[in-house]
Amino acid sequence: MTRPTLDDIRAARERISGHARVTPVYGSDSLSRRSGRRVWLKAENLQRTGAFKVRGAVNKLATLDDAQRAGGVIAASAGNHGQAVAWAARTFGVKATVFMPQDAPMAKVDATRNYGAETVLSGSGFDEALVEAEARAAETGATFVHAFEDGAVIAGQGTLGLELAEELPDVETFLLPIGGGGLAAGIAIALRELRPSVRIVGVEAGKTGHGTIADGIAVKHPGTLTMSILDDLLDDIVHVEDEQIAEAIVLLLERAKLVVEGAGAASVAAVLAGQAGGSGEVCALLSGGNIDPTLLISVMRRGLTLAGRYLVVRTRIPDRPGALVELLERIAAERGNVVSVEHHREGMAVHVAETEVELTVVTRNEDHCSELCRALETRGYVLERLG
Repeated sequence: MTRPTLDDIRAARERISGHARVTPVYGSDSLSRRSGRRVWLKAENLQRTGAFKVRGAVNKLATLDDAQRAGGVIAASAGNHGQAVAWAARTFGVKATVFMPQDAPMAKVDATRNYGAETVLSGSGFDEALVEAEARAAETGATFVHAFEDGAVIAGQGTLGLELAEELPDVETFLLPIGGGGLAAGIAIALRELRPSVRIVGVEAGKTGHGTIADGIAVKHPGTLTMSILDDLLDDIVHVEDEQIAEAIVLLLERAKLVVEGAGAASVAAVLAGQAGGSGEVCALLSGGNIDPTLLISVMRRGLTLAGRYLVVRTRIPDRPGALVELLERIAAERGNVVSVEHHREGMAVHVAETEVELTVVTRNEDHCSELCRALETRGYVLERLG
């Protein structure tokens, strides 16, 4: 595999012109205030198919000859690459088959199918789906379109680097999410040639036994080609955890009005955590916006709870008429809005004359949560704060 050059990336820009969008850049006052430096957002979540992957997929398919296109293409993907290959294949009139993990977000699976690709759910993660996809390609003779370990794909993703160099001439540090490494590798090649003095920092999601909400970069390890490029061109690689990513998703939605997936919010999470390094202007790349709606709901609830916008408490009240009403009136007097009430009697270690109540209350902020809890405790309620 050959490392792409700046000329390859420029040629890729010509090929994908009219297919991939030149996505906007926004300055964020909210993030700038919180981080103490000027923050810019490159909104690649507004790209066709909802992520940067369409750049590499279109460039790869544009380089295939007629015989290769007739034989079809096969890809393995956690979601975004599959959608991009499906979209590009439809554009060029090519048959596409995409292997995806069995637990891939259904929003991404459905989108891939809707773009016209055959989808095969296989394996528990990207690496397992990759093995199956490569085997099918070898068996059928179809062209395998790797998500990142391919010079044409890397060059396509590198067109983002051309845009960043042109759009943000004063930025000191660029934060790029790393999964397989194709995006960061392509951008780094372009930026190092055009803006050799900038800092380029890769951002990885912390991996746990429970997986990560940043499924778009949930790859066990970058590729051999991409890692050789990153080792040579990156200034640093930092890690962010799911809690930090969830906070970034909520903040981007609430303040910037931008919907991003976990991988897309990883760079912002690094900015908020003070991991960008340097002191000048910084750009966080929002690499994708294809978040599963059910996950978004969970992330929003979790993020709002951490921000003090939701208060979840457990307490005990006498098991008699009017006791619950009295508790709710106390909460209302403190301007809390109760949105959920659960009674626990059976299976709980409570007195026979008591019932346990779990409440979810919408609040203004953490100070309001504390004030409300103090007011209830003053009235004799014993509270256990949850979450």
